[in-house]
Amino acid sequence: MSRFWQHFISNGFESPPNPPPPPSPSPEEEAALDAYSRVVIRVADALRPAVVHLRAGRGRAQGSGSGILFTPDGFLLTNHHVIQGQREVRVRLGDGRDLKGRVIGADPWTDLAVVQAQTGETPFAPLGDSAKLRVGQLVVAVGSPLGFESTVTAGVVSALGRSLRSTTGHLVDNVIQTDAALNPGNSGGPLVDSQGHVIGINTAIVRPAQGICFAIAINTAKNILPQLMQHGRVVRGYLGIHARNVPLPTVVTRKYHLDQTGGVEVLAVESESPADQAGILEEDVLVTLGEQSVASVDDLQKLLTQLPVEIPSTLVLLRGERRLERLILPMPYPDPVA
Repeated sequence: MSRFWQHFISNGFESPPNPPPPPSPSPEEEAALDAYSRVVIRVADALRPAVVHLRAGRGRAQGSGSGILFTPDGFLLTNHHVIQGQREVRVRLGDGRDLKGRVIGADPWTDLAVVQAQTGETPFAPLGDSAKLRVGQLVVAVGSPLGFESTVTAGVVSALGRSLRSTTGHLVDNVIQTDAALNPGNSGGPLVDSQGHVIGINTAIVRPAQGICFAIAINTAKNILPQLMQHGRVVRGYLGIHARNVPLPTVVTRKYHLDQTGGVEVLAVESESPADQAGILEEDVLVTLGEQSVASVDDLQKLLTQLPVEIPSTLVLLRGERRLERLILPMPYPDPVA
């Protein structure tokens, strides 16, 4: 295992003659257009070397997708559904090299997977912080839609905190919605911000809608990467809720002496789940689990990979303006195949 991971885990048209000139843009419009173009060009130039094209399976069963290298020794992130059922894949780098790739770990519940390209040093992209994203923020997607490698599209963050049903049928919370154009083959490729930091892994489109595309937040990936690298899978607690981030009113944080500005609102409770048995209701707002603050869905997901399963934990929630405590028994995640 590389030193990087030891550290990571431990801590034909011609124009007509003499066409009329187009109207000249105002200086403000020209400056804005140039600034936008410069950002997209800079991000594309920086990211394309680290974006790979993946091919999995053989014959009619062959599928393809994209991936993003995030370490200098060939580790890359992609979607679980791109490599599903495979132990080895083919990885084509931006410089044209075609390499063997080994599947290190996969998590069908978040539709994420880690592959290592069998090569020496590789270009790589830095991972950003999806918690800092804002609606309307410029984002760029790079991938291989329909086999057209190194395709760049740009758009904005359309919404945050969406829930998306993965290929296993499970709802993935805290998903990024964007209008950056995606097509089959973009799956597993990066969604990046204007600084060239990966803030999402492109995963789905809505047909026949246009401009409704989704990416798994990179913080979700960062929370499970250590387990994927160590165990090839993710061991996490299951509560049986679907949730979103919400701000907490100042009057509530002062009343209950909370040192956080946000919580996790319950959108749905699965029948006979640990949350159902603990009396958790829709619209409850979770604020602590196992005596640890839960200010966001990212916090909750991280805690569920750290707390032991089948051992009761204390859950503090807000129901209206009331503060309630419940004992909840996180269980192992159900088998996605079942």
